[in-house]
Amino acid sequence: MSDERPTEDRHIPVLRDRCVNLLAPSIERAIEARGRAVVVDATLGMGGHSEALLTRFPKLHLIGIDRDEQALALAGARLSAFAERTDLVHAVYDEVADVVRDLGFASVDGVLFDLGVSSLQLDERERGFAYSYDAPLDMRMDTSAGPTAADVVNTYSQDDLVRIIRKWGEEKFAGRIAAAIVRAREEAPLATTGELVEVIRGVVPAAAARSGGHPAKRTFQALRIEVNEELDVLDRAIPAALEVLALGGRVVVMSYHSLEDKIVKGYFAAGSRSSAPVGFPVELEEHKAQLKTLTKGTEVPTAAEIEENPRAASARLRAVERIRNRSAS
Repeated sequence: MSDERPTEDRHIPVLRDRCVNLLAPSIERAIEARGRAVVVDATLGMGGHSEALLTRFPKLHLIGIDRDEQALALAGARLSAFAERTDLVHAVYDEVADVVRDLGFASVDGVLFDLGVSSLQLDERERGFAYSYDAPLDMRMDTSAGPTAADVVNTYSQDDLVRIIRKWGEEKFAGRIAAAIVRAREEAPLATTGELVEVIRGVVPAAAARSGGHPAKRTFQALRIEVNEELDVLDRAIPAALEVLALGGRVVVMSYHSLEDKIVKGYFAAGSRSSAPVGFPVELEEHKAQLKTLTKGTEVPTAAEIEENPRAASARLRAVERIRNRSAS
């Protein structure tokens, strides 16, 4: 059943004010220098972060990207008052550099990523992202293309199911769960989230469920990541965002599990340190760090933010600023 509430009532942006404040210095510098700033919201969702940015900065042009056509439509309605200052594009976020250039921009002053499954996708029951109610096993962020979660559970080999559930879900009972899925689908294909949950409940020890949350949580995460190629996309998206980031521009990323954060941390750390060979006597210009870290480790939501929006609880935020142009290397 679809949620008919207004978009702004359905969506509380995670760490909204902190994200806006982190992007603010680069936006303000660009406006002072050129009369306009350009920021990409690479995971537009229902547009909450973008609305806050456009409201605060009247000379900001925003590029919003999302692979979910339903999200784009809802965000477009929410941001209709800013239509002259927005470009909303149906694309996957690893296409950020191509989108920016196709729109005629050489570079941007900020890029925001809010990773993982969106409030819209969780709330729309028929999308099949949630294990808390029965729905078709879909889990596609872009419902116009690609295999579904049902395709994965009904066609992957047992070994491949073990691999993705263990790797993407960090599930220690991956072997049991994969074997149970294969046994169940021999009787009839698994078609709904409820059917899959029952299979998982049958093999995950009750004690593990009591201490680790819902027994299907990690398997559903793994299937969602596999269906949407989320970590592969992220591994391409961070370099693509840095590629079009102007000098003084900033990238802000919110991730929701350790696999995402590890990828982000790796790229940010690599760009924030000298590339001079160990023992090299003088650091040449081309060896100097390209990025400056703006957050100490990861930042997390406050207790008040989590109380207002429980889905923010696992959010981890990192941010960097470009301090040297790539062309100088």
